[in-house]
Amino acid sequence: MNPETIFRLIALTTLLVGAGISIYFRRKADRETGESISPTREGLAIFIPLRLVGLTLWLSVFAYIVNPEWVAWAQVQIPLWARWAGLAVGILTDILLYWQFSSIGNNISPTVATRQQHQLVTSGPYRWIRHPLYTFGTLGYLGFALLAANWFIALMALIVLGIIAIRLPQEEAALIAKFGDEYRNYMKNTGAFLPKLF
Repeated sequence: MNPETIFRLIALTTLLVGAGISIYFRRKADRETGESISPTREGLAIFIPLRLVGLTLWLSVFAYIVNPEWVAWAQVQIPLWARWAGLAVGILTDILLYWQFSSIGNNISPTVATRQQHQLVTSGPYRWIRHPLYTFGTLGYLGFALLAANWFIALMALIVLGIIAIRLPQEEAALIAKFGDEYRNYMKNTGAFLPKLF
């Protein structure tokens, strides 16, 4: 078996594990809360570009897995150790995603809206970062870009994060509306995507 096939199989495995974790916890939250929140509640100006870029990201990932020749135009020459580092990042991301989803529990939402019985979670990764899902998701796709040696996948992941950063004030306003000063104080002690150093 050639190395490219091994990378593709590993990429598929880490992607399916991460997607499985996300789907399991999201469906569990919908089932146990009896709520299904529409992602369009964030507004079409964010919903449409975020879903289009996200779909492009997913399609580029699947194109690499199915047939790397389809995305060979975006392949870059990187050392073999960097591609194996991408594998390590993928495995780490799956572990971090499980930690994040198990920490937030039924409070997970597909959009900026909060659930009716939403509780402010400040444990697990939320002790240091307010939005670890975005951090871990971006990390995972950047790891995947290394594994695939593909600049386009990395670019799409960063654009998705950029759109989310634009949406972030709307999401945090909804959390402030729900939790008031409790969330404002939480914001003072945590970073949005990375831990605060000071």
